[in-house]
Amino acid sequence: MVTGSMKHLVQVEPAREAAAEGGAPSAGPTYRCAAGGNAASPPAVPGLECCWDIFRLSVEKCPDNKMLGRREIVHGKAGSYTWLTYKQVYDTVLDVGSAIRSCGVGKGGRCGIYGANSPEWVISMQACNAHGIYCVPLYDTLGAGAVEFVLCHAEVQIAFVEEKKIGEMLKTFPNATKYLKTLVSFGKVDPGHKEKVEQNGLSIYSWEEFLQLGGKEKFELPPKEKDDICTIMYTSGTTGDPKGVLISNKSIVTIVSAVDEFLNNSNEQLNMDDVYISYLPLAHIFDRVIEEVFIRHGASIGFWRGDVKLLVEDIGELKPTVFCAVPRVLDRIYGGLQDKITAGGFLKKTLFNVAYKYKQGNMLKGNKHEEAAAMFDRLVFTKVKRGLGGRVRLILSGAAPLSRHVEEYLRVVTCSHVLQGYGLTETCAGSFVSLPNNMSMLGTVGPPVPYVEVRLESVPEMGYDALSSETPRGEICIRGDTLFSGYYKREDLTKEVLVDGWFHTGDIGEWQSDGSMKIIDRKKNIFKLSQGEYVAVENLENIFGQTPAVDSIWVYGNSFESSLVAVVNPNTQALERWAESNGVTGEFATICEDPRAREFILGELTKMGKEKKLKGFELIRAVHLDPAPFDMERDLITPTYKKKRPQLLKHYQTIIDGMYNSMK
Repeated sequence: MVTGSMKHLVQVEPAREAAAEGGAPSAGPTYRCAAGGNAASPPAVPGLECCWDIFRLSVEKCPDNKMLGRREIVHGKAGSYTWLTYKQVYDTVLDVGSAIRSCGVGKGGRCGIYGANSPEWVISMQACNAHGIYCVPLYDTLGAGAVEFVLCHAEVQIAFVEEKKIGEMLKTFPNATKYLKTLVSFGKVDPGHKEKVEQNGLSIYSWEEFLQLGGKEKFELPPKEKDDICTIMYTSGTTGDPKGVLISNKSIVTIVSAVDEFLNNSNEQLNMDDVYISYLPLAHIFDRVIEEVFIRHGASIGFWRGDVKLLVEDIGELKPTVFCAVPRVLDRIYGGLQDKITAGGFLKKTLFNVAYKYKQGNMLKGNKHEEAAAMFDRLVFTKVKRGLGGRVRLILSGAAPLSRHVEEYLRVVTCSHVLQGYGLTETCAGSFVSLPNNMSMLGTVGPPVPYVEVRLESVPEMGYDALSSETPRGEICIRGDTLFSGYYKREDLTKEVLVDGWFHTGDIGEWQSDGSMKIIDRKKNIFKLSQGEYVAVENLENIFGQTPAVDSIWVYGNSFESSLVAVVNPNTQALERWAESNGVTGEFATICEDPRAREFILGELTKMGKEKKLKGFELIRAVHLDPAPFDMERDLITPTYKKKRPQLLKHYQTIIDGMYNSMK
């Protein structure tokens, strides 16, 4: 690859040769994105020093704008969205902040938030921001064991809890009560719960009671610095205990400015008329950052009702302009659209396919999506747009890789920009994002966002060379003000990943000729087979995951075996179509147990592996079909849908042993 062709990047430091044996590996050049003036940090904004200022400045600028909305439930039915303005939220935040302070929690204290996204969630977070209190969010999907670990590890003194989660919180007693002294319900308090809480020496308040507590005494807001910690965000942890990622005001202010700069450069600026649907967990950095961006612009955030089956209905009512998703949600949208087209009859299917091919062809030639097929947009694709409320102009995918075919399909049919991003909790979410109207970036995460520096570091044991003149590959390393401040109480782990200012992500990337990044592997998910061959399992799962008949796949091998096996969640429609064509009858779960179905899926995986030129030892030799998707209920995936490999092995151990025994 000719470095000069990387048009979306600017080189700021040269490459580094490998040190003497046993020393640091070689590293490629350091780059920033070319857009936005190639600055290392955002321009100073008067009065903008911390997360609290993001909200405060918007209250001053547009106090009467709609800020937080939820659907009103009347006689058991969901009605339209009702809204709190920025000024109303601000006044409530001051009351909540005063109430927290009256409970003895001040600057540098710890406040937990446990529950699904809601106006109360954001109000509690802003109260923490106002008083310099560390906000410690907990995924609403976490069980009592993980909640207890976080509460104790972070030394949480007060916790805001969704009403239906209070019972789960009580399971952490008495261990969590070492530090925890106050619980606040987002709704009411059950008398039985109140009794148990008070038996353990704690106080518990309903939301209304707590607001009244805050109205009795007012507290001055303490000064807050850029380098102050504003949140301890616990990573969901694919192995071992969750790690507490310390995120400063500076990190969030910088990433919010970076997202703004990116949108401005893409001519997709946010404004106060934009609307966002809040359904991805606020306990995850992806949604937290996006909501901070919306708040900065005085825009509106509407909350879903917490039920994935009702999400489409909530979207239809809210009519958001920006939609953020994880790949699993977009995969469902893709699957649903495919089913509708298949069921629509010959004429509709033919018209759709003609429209798709025509628009796709024009977009691949470089036409903007809104200009590629205006007539077909009106006749065909506007129906897809209406399914997302009719106003979505920007779809952002993050938290895991989005399949290339799904990304391309949605770019064509949704009449919106579909952009894929990449980042970690430690980098304050988005470090890379693909560019609008740029089909050459399909399958990549685009160039770095503004104010972030990136380089690749060679991984010799995996054959990745960051100095390759043709295809530089290596571990993605990131530097800049968006980085976290360390792992709470784990200086040892901090030193492992933060070296000379560079955060080592553990992900393997490959620079593309235009300066976009493609994630190809995971450094840690590598093991040896019995004959000494190294297997990069995440890379294989990404490849096999492109098989249309496969929804999800977990590949397994170890150093005592010479081949790989896999557990597959088959695609329901694909497997049922195959069964119908091959005379296999029964429910989906019954079909999955049929040896012929396993043979079919194994054949499809082998075909994909050979098409992608995998080596013989990288092909799957046996499969088990599980009709139930990998889920959080069985502790097989994290809340961001990353596979928990030790737990997968424990759950499927008997099946894995059976597959290996059947091959001997």
